[in-house]
Amino acid sequence: MIEVTKTSVKEQVVALNAMIQNGQILEAFEEFYANDVIMQENENPPTFGKDANRELEEAFVSNITQFRNAEVKSVLINDNISVVQWAFDFDHKEWGTRNYLQLAIQRWENGQIINEKFYYTN
Repeated sequence: MIEVTKTSVKEQVVALNAMIQNGQILEAFEEFYANDVIMQENENPPTFGKDANRELEEAFVSNITQFRNAEVKSVLINDNISVVQWAFDFDHKEWGTRNYLQLAIQRWENGQIINEKFYYTN
């Protein structure tokens, strides 16, 4: 696990992104997401609460058959909001090969993400 003293949203975002890039997706979820987090993919209905979102994250991770790349392309931080542009390249049991850009818009409170929305195509 990456040890970082998180005193600002910027430091929290850097630590979160590093964990994701190191394949610690579920560990990052446990550390950086609030119990009452609301997460949403594109215009799909949002998912409420850490338990329900954890199930989705675990299903996503368990269906990855090959993970080639997770690259942070850009980061924008303003007050308690961060926007991270990711480039992902992986194979998934259900979705096949995925190679795409994604925006993750995150609202932070007390060192944790309380709301996150993902935008991507394909």
